[in-house]
Amino acid sequence: MIYGARVSMLVGTCVVLASLTLGLIIGSIAGYYGGGIDRFVNVVLMNAFLSFPGILLAIAFVAFRGPGIFNLVFALSLGGWVGYARLVRGQVLAAREREFVEAARALGASDLRIIVRHLLPNIIQPVVVQAAIGMAGAILAEATMSFLGLGVPPPTASWGAMLNDGRAHLFDAPHLVLFPALAVMLAVLSFNFIGDALRDYLDPRSRIEVGL
Repeated sequence: MIYGARVSMLVGTCVVLASLTLGLIIGSIAGYYGGGIDRFVNVVLMNAFLSFPGILLAIAFVAFRGPGIFNLVFALSLGGWVGYARLVRGQVLAAREREFVEAARALGASDLRIIVRHLLPNIIQPVVVQAAIGMAGAILAEATMSFLGLGVPPPTASWGAMLNDGRAHLFDAPHLVLFPALAVMLAVLSFNFIGDALRDYLDPRSRIEVGL
């Protein structure tokens, strides 16, 4: 169980980091420049990826490329970046007309400096919350892929692979299925709780209500 947790957490963390990085780059460019770039990214690119269910896209990619940690992370990141990109795009669209951005632009700051030094630090709070909740989804997606035999190849253990191996002994040895299922459930539940706690902590309005 502990060894399987290493693989499941590693895959989930890499998927979130890859999706978050790609979403930050694409969403920031679309939100900051707007116009034709924003229309292409929002209407064409994002909708194209959203038209395919993420898990089916990941299954098709891994089935074509073969199982493995790198292929699994890449496959799950293919559709995972869209949610982060849409969130970042909306936040950048709202923040790019703020006074501190206008002041930085008037002082001659480059677009890259404005995005990295002024915009991203001011929009990172909801992105962190989304990443914590996305970690739960990534762990669940990894377990699903491994359960289908498209995750980390044996003999490497992961919670999804343990569920797949234990389902043949569901009635004579139910603990082989029960404990990996409980591990997945507790991990997903924990990261959802972490996301809710971060949202309450990082939202100034929530802190004011708690103080009152």
